[in-house]
Amino acid sequence: QVQLVESGGGLVQAGGSLRLSCAASRRTSSTYGMAWFRQAPGKDREFVAALRRSGAGTKYAGSVNGRFTISRDNARNTVYLQMNSLKSEDTAVYYCAAHLGSGYYYTWNEYDYWGQGTQVTVSS
Repeated sequence: QVQLVESGGGLVQAGGSLRLSCAASRRTSSTYGMAWFRQAPGKDREFVAALRRSGAGTKYAGSVNGRFTISRDNARNTVYLQMNSLKSEDTAVYYCAAHLGSGYYYTWNEYDYWGQGTQVTVSS
């Protein structure tokens, strides 16, 4: 098992940047594929970005492609989501998730472990 703790959310103006962190209780490289999801009020939890278990390759939702970057610091057992050029529609609770598979997974119910979430609010 792995415990995940997100941090780094907050209030930011449109056009600004935030970096979210997801600290894992154990090594994730070569063990877990990692991803970020988000959920806005009244909406389903949606895929944002994923990093393969091998670390070779990333995938992004079309709405964030070119603005967000997912990365992993193996020494710190931490996954990041760098968010630039933020828009009001990026406002949501952001969740870190982990799975044991080797591919990319885009739906929330394919993931085995979740953090508690961190709120991101973008003011226009």
